[in-house]
Amino acid sequence: MQVMDKLVLGSESPRRATLLRQLGLPFDVVAPDIDEAARPGELPDVYVSRMAREKADAVRQIVGPARLVLCADTTVTIDNEILGKPADEAESTAMLQRFSGSTHQVLTAVTVSHEERELHRVVETIVRFRPLTLIECQQYWRTGEPADKAGGYGIQGLGAIFVESVTGSYSNVVGLPLAETALALRQFGIDCLKSGQRE
Repeated sequence: MQVMDKLVLGSESPRRATLLRQLGLPFDVVAPDIDEAARPGELPDVYVSRMAREKADAVRQIVGPARLVLCADTTVTIDNEILGKPADEAESTAMLQRFSGSTHQVLTAVTVSHEERELHRVVETIVRFRPLTLIECQQYWRTGEPADKAGGYGIQGLGAIFVESVTGSYSNVVGLPLAETALALRQFGIDCLKSGQRE
């Protein structure tokens, strides 16, 4: 494997690493250390784009320009408001009640970079929740699942029972749009189908 082919995932997210393993690629993990606070008035698509690029820059400072770096950032948004991780039960419940019986958007920005070249794109998925009761929202918080997730739910976990429909990439909602990521990696000479073939 060439030097640039040894992929580096710039993320602390175990869900993102699990998704990337589905592509059958070997990779190292390097956690970027950046300020992830949104700027005043920053739109969600601008925010995730900036985060993915800043993560890639931070990782490249650690691993050097010869490594192929993949970074992503995911945010949940409703009415153009960026929703982070809920701090407590009240905030979690308020988020879920906003989603109840309506749609919200999940945006992921993916940045792949090597030396002077960078490829970047933003993927949007629309998620519709069924109507939720207050008790359901409170019970869900007590499972512990919402606490570390942007938007306060995990579609790959118990939170799936709230989801009525998904328009767009499911893996995007989990944290990494696999179809778009594979196409981006192909632009850098990484073919997931060839890499996944048995010897």
